[in-house]
Order: sequence, then structure tokens, then C-alpha cells
Amino acid sequence: MTPAVAKATSTNIIIDDDEIETLYQQKKACDDTSQYNITEEKKDSEYVEQDYTKDAKIYEYGAAANPKMKPIPISVYPPELHNTIGSNTHVHSFDTSKLLDIGYPCTSPNLMASFIRINANDCIETNVTNATSQAFYVIRGKGYTVSNEHGRMDWNKGDLVVVPVTKKKMIHRNCNDTANENEDGSVALYWIHDEPLMKYLGVEASQRKFEPTIFRRESMLEHVQEIIHASAGKDGEEKNRLGVLLGNAKFDQTKTLTHVLWSLLNSIPGNTIQRPHRHNSVALDLCVYAPTTAEGKSPVYTLMGPDIDSSGNIIDPIRCDWVSGGVFITPPGWWHSHHNESENDVAWVLPIQDAGLYTHQRTLDIRFVDDELKNHAKGIIRGSTVTR
Repeated sequence: MTPAVAKATSTNIIIDDDEIETLYQQKKACDDTSQYNITEEKKDSEYVEQDYTKDAKIYEYGAAANPKMKPIPISVYPPELHNTIGSNTHVHSFDTSKLLDIGYPCTSPNLMASFIRINANDCIETNVTNATSQAFYVIRGKGYTVSNEHGRMDWNKGDLVVVPVTKKKMIHRNCNDTANENEDGSVALYWIHDEPLMKYLGVEASQRKFEPTIFRRESMLEHVQEIIHASAGKDGEEKNRLGVLLGNAKFDQTKTLTHVLWSLLNSIPGNTIQRPHRHNSVALDLCVYAPTTAEGKSPVYTLMGPDIDSSGNIIDPIRCDWVSGGVFITPPGWWHSHHNESENDVAWVLPIQDAGLYTHQRTLDIRFVDDELKNHAKGIIRGSTVTR
């Protein structure tokens, strides 16, 4: 077979007859527009006139740059929602959509948080098919979650189970063999997913970005202890932030729970104040454990507010007491500090946020008050709200 030669500027490209025929057939297919149902071009007069301007709005920049939107409410969800003896197996969702003027159920604009209670010898089904990420923290009890897509995942108190897109139902079963600290053998889970974000974007979650992952309680506590030992006596001062970020190997750059979710297991030792910090994501905070006084009150609490004074104290703060198994919501951008006034009891909190997404976008902007005060003393202002 004599090859056909096509001349190029610097190189001869050899194309044989079979390749020429293939190229010809491909061109013929491209020229065939019948597969696209393209009919003969219409005359201008045959098109139906449409108004493409009816939804166009033009705003004055100064008046619309910061639109007035419903603020994230400071909400508290007590443990009685899941630990009341005699209540049925159920899901209690923290729906604030009406307060936020959002047309679908949500706790924050991007996330939905819920308590799940499962009575002894019982199970419950969840079926959220349009979420990229779901997290289940075991408040009490033991059991397993099973689905056709992920198989069986066994869990115990203090474990955190994280699953990707799940198009079929998941069944969560209580496997307590004896009565637990709730006296009735019930299981309680703290459940968060990002279906509200998918609904806002108008998209369908389809691609699995990570594999089902379990963080074991023992492993998390072991890493916290390593931090305590490593920091003891270092530079003559103790760390008062003793927590571990929970990440996934698939998101090594952001070091977050998933590409959307972020979580931290944070401990606050007795007689400790963790000075204010802020971030742009909404925090859905689960109090894992807090002691109580002889009078039944909590010596552990969070103070929060939008502004700080020149000493780094929150101005006119709102106080949220920590109660084991309860949840409170921290609004975005608000300064918040954690206080443990007990003598020796260590308190624990597990915030879950949509900060995986914020971190990827480089917009989380987490700030610690003492860093900001140093900047202000140098005349550097990064937009923090310090009132003198």
C-alpha cells in the first residue's frame, strides 16, 4: 500500500488509506445534522418573541452590596429531645428554614442537623439521597449502620461515622445488650448532612468523593493525649486549646472531614478560658460532655457576640451553657469564647461545620483574638470588629 503523505511545516505526517477513510467517515458524521433534530433555518418572523429582560434587576451598589438577610439564629437544642425515657424511636430535625426565609428544611443555609433516638431492640431508617456528605456521631449506645452501598458499619459511643453520596436507604440498629447511662438502653446519634446545599445549588449529588470512614473514640482521645503530653511545659506555658481536627486522606489539602464538612473534637480543662475566636462558617456544636454542679447547673459555657473590645473581651455577650448531649448554634463571624469554671473536670465539644467548603474557597478566615489585638497595636486592621 502506497502511503499518502501530508506535508507539515517541520515534520512529515504519514496517513495511510484506512486512516483517510476513517477521517472521511468522521467528517461525514459531523456534517450530518439530522441527529440533532436541526430543521431548516427559520425566518426571523417565525420565531416567537420572548421577554428575556423580565427577571433582570439592577441595584445601586452601595445599597445592595450587603443585602438584608435573615440572620442565623442562636439556637439551643437540649438533650431531652433524645434522652426522655419512654419516648419513641424518632428523628428530631433542627429546622430553622422559616426563620431564615429558606424554602426547604435546613439548620444552617448549607446543612441540616438532627438527633436520632433508637429504642432498645429497635432500628430506624434514613434516606437522604441528595447529600454529598453525612456524619453520624454516637452520643450514647452501640449498634451498626447497614446499607446496600456501604455494607455494615459497627459503632460505639464516641465514634464518628462519615458516609458519601448514598442513593439507597441506610438502616441504623440499636445493639445495646444492657441498659446504658440513659437507663432504658436507647441509642442517640447526632446526624448532619449537606442536602440543603445541594437544594440551593439546584444540583443532584452523584459523584462519591470519598469512601465511608469511621473515627474511633479511642483513636481520637489518644491523639488528644499526645497533644497534652507534647505541650506540657513547652515554652513555660500550657496550651489551652487541646483538640484534634478530623480529616480524610482524600482531602489532604484542606485537612477536613469531607470536601464540605469540617469537625473538631475539642477539650476544655477545668479552670480554663479559651479566648475568643471567629470564623465565617456556622458552627453546629454538640456538647459531648460537661460536668454539673451540686445545684444542677453547668460550670461550662460559651460566650458569643459580634464585637470585641480593646482587651479582647466580647461586648454584651450571649451565654450558652453546655449540657451533655445538647447542641447550640454559633452564628458565622461571631466572636466566641469557651469557659470551664469547674475545678478538675474536662469538658468536650464537637462542632461540625460546612468549613470544608469554606477552606477550599479560602474564605474560612478563622481568627484568634490575641493575634488580632497584636495586629491592631501595630496599626494593622484586617476587618476585625474591635471597639475601643
